[in-house]
Amino acid sequence: MYKTINDFTTDWKNESESTLKILKALTDTSLPQKVTAEGRTLGFLAWHIALTLGEMGGKAGLTINAPAENTPEPTSAAVIATAYEKAAKSIGDEVQKKWSDAMLKEEIEMYGEKWTRSGTLAALIKHEIHHRAQMTVLMRQAGLKVPGVYGPSKEEWAQYGIPPMK
Repeated sequence: MYKTINDFTTDWKNESESTLKILKALTDTSLPQKVTAEGRTLGFLAWHIALTLGEMGGKAGLTINAPAENTPEPTSAAVIATAYEKAAKSIGDEVQKKWSDAMLKEEIEMYGEKWTRSGTLAALIKHEIHHRAQMTVLMRQAGLKVPGVYGPSKEEWAQYGIPPMK
């Protein structure tokens, strides 16, 4: 949970930059990648992350520059990355502009429950991290290089001339 807006915006800057790095590594041909026939596609997960910023932010009373939550999934990885980038910047800007540290303890209606604003921001970040991790598996299956997020990826270790950890 966040005690200050600055704590959130620092985390948000880092996490949204990491997500954007992953999204920018996608290709149009990788978007249909699935683990199983019934599974979600890489494109679905990427678009879901982008749409969630507007959907969740809107439910929290923020005005987010994001596509409407029912907007069909694009077939272009670049379109998804651009939409996410705009929405992610908008989340950071809106929270700084409209919320104060004291407001973080306030409860708001979220999905039929009462969540604190702080808890809502934490859930937003955890949701994104969860789906970003799912995407990296699909990216490897699609033959894409996975960018490092919390340290070098397997592919980046090789670039440094260091054998990847087993």
